Amino acid sequence: MTTLRLRPEGPADTGPVRRVLTAAFARPDVSTPPEVGLVEDLRGTDAWIPELAMVAEYGGEVVGYALLTRVHVRDDGGSAPALALGPVAVAPHRQRVGHGTAVVQAALDAATELGERLVVVLGDPGYYRRFGFTRADRMGLTSPWSGLGEPWQALVLPASTSGDGPVPRGEVLFPPPWSKV
Repeated sequence: MTTLRLRPEGPADTGPVRRVLTAAFARPDVSTPPEVGLVEDLRGTDAWIPELAMVAEYGGEVVGYALLTRVHVRDDGGSAPALALGPVAVAPHRQRVGHGTAVVQAALDAATELGERLVVVLGDPGYYRRFGFTRADRMGLTSPWSGLGEPWQALVLPASTSGDGPVPRGEVLFPPPWSKV
């Protein structure tokens, strides 16, 4: 019986992750989807947290990917760390069997273990609601995407090593690679 293995991305996964992203985000108008460049550009920044780049492996093949990278929430008092979820991708031949849900949950669990407190995402509310995401604007969070309404979402992670301090509110600042998406 083949099982799904969830683990952080390793150096040998760069090519397989690129293939999953390319297949999952394929569009007829571009040869390489922007999500591929986003991941490759984020790898070289301070936003990259190796433990939070998660792959789903099935039968020895990387079939899913979920990435959490560092962002900051700026308010009048300074800034606080948070995470951005994305991109999330599953190889087309393995979609709709739970691999996406599993790899996202693994990334969120790893973030909780690291003591992270807040995650933002831009995506389908129907999908991300299953993890507990809600409208980010209702949590006092803004971004270049907050005008999109429901797809701009946030999740407060369960207190782990981070304690129960206040959840940051303000403008979410993304690292430069995000401006290309």
